[in-house]
Amino acid sequence: MVVPLLSLHVKSLGASPTVAGIVGSTYGILQLFSSTLVGCWSDMVGRRSSLLVCILFSALGYLILGAATNVFLFALARVPVGIFKHTLSISRALLSDLVTEKERPLVIGKFNTASGMGFILGPMVGGYLTELDGGFYVTSVICFSVFILNAGLVWLFPWSEVKLNTRKTGLQLRSNHAFSRKTAHQAQDAPVALETSARERNIWRPWIEVASTLRDMKSLLFSEMWDIFLVRLLMAMAVLLYHSNFVLALEERFGVRPRTTGYLISYSSALGALAGCALGPLTRLYKHNSYLILLHSSLLTFTLLLLYAAAHTVLLVVVSSTLLSFSTALGRTCLTDVQLTVGKARASGTLIGVGQSVTAVGRIIAPLLSGLVQELSPCGPPSLGAALALVAIFIMSRKKPHYNGNGSGKLKSE
Repeated sequence: MVVPLLSLHVKSLGASPTVAGIVGSTYGILQLFSSTLVGCWSDMVGRRSSLLVCILFSALGYLILGAATNVFLFALARVPVGIFKHTLSISRALLSDLVTEKERPLVIGKFNTASGMGFILGPMVGGYLTELDGGFYVTSVICFSVFILNAGLVWLFPWSEVKLNTRKTGLQLRSNHAFSRKTAHQAQDAPVALETSARERNIWRPWIEVASTLRDMKSLLFSEMWDIFLVRLLMAMAVLLYHSNFVLALEERFGVRPRTTGYLISYSSALGALAGCALGPLTRLYKHNSYLILLHSSLLTFTLLLLYAAAHTVLLVVVSSTLLSFSTALGRTCLTDVQLTVGKARASGTLIGVGQSVTAVGRIIAPLLSGLVQELSPCGPPSLGAALALVAIFIMSRKKPHYNGNGSGKLKSE
């Protein structure tokens, strides 16, 4: 309901495209630093607690957003959302904990379909309400209410969580526990000191694990998985550049009103949601080769971005945006699966959190680039997005053995 209208609303507050891009980058900057920390935190404290906190603070951010009357308050409202809006990544980490590798692409695809259903009804509601007096405020309050409803569902539903630490961490914890028991048996004359020492270890262990994870991020990003995260960054920027000025560009290029654009977004999202249903037959057709699906979907995304940038009629915009929803949904699911497959035994929450941090870099850069390029032409952002997608395709084609996980051309899930 809210996200497609952000560029239009910040413009109504008096911001130029460049200023709007700078304000939009604050969200990406916060996501960059918070994604990995929240992922590590969810590995340690559990998915339920982390989901509740993230949902409640995100609700607060959208409530402030609706009350924003100037650019400063608009930017301030993006702070809690930028830090805590990681509900989808935490949910994907939970799913990856509960299913096998072969089932993971299909299950995450279904999850993306369920979450994508919000993009069917949401833009229609937001596009309609924003044309009314105080419509953006009403839309933000409705969004706030939906987040509160989600928090209530997370609180009420029965949970049966698996242990979310990696095997290595689990072995270390069991070893530490056994060592503590042995020490306690040998030093029965000093129980108080041992209890104090154990308590101190329990207090500092989460922070030690977070610090250890952050130290490992450098090697993770710049060694064996650098190309996967670079592809994630490029494709995220390509899609974000397309979405960054969609409502505003259609108004400038074709005179399309926000309400009609909301209907178009909902229509394309409805068909894009079918990508989750089509993922099962596609994975069987491709013999569970997520790399190949990712490559072909990225090629389709590149072609459609060019088509959208060169479109001279609304009909071509409808065709390109419809198919883009399909190709980007497939690419997002398969990229997550490839990332988890190559990452192997690493904790899923931490690994997905690092991926989200990489995407957050795209959220920082894309609004800035979009604002600058849009000063020249409304078609500039999608054209630049197509160029970035082409670079990502080149990297994928050069690194095929790595994406297959073991250099043999077969996925781990096979």
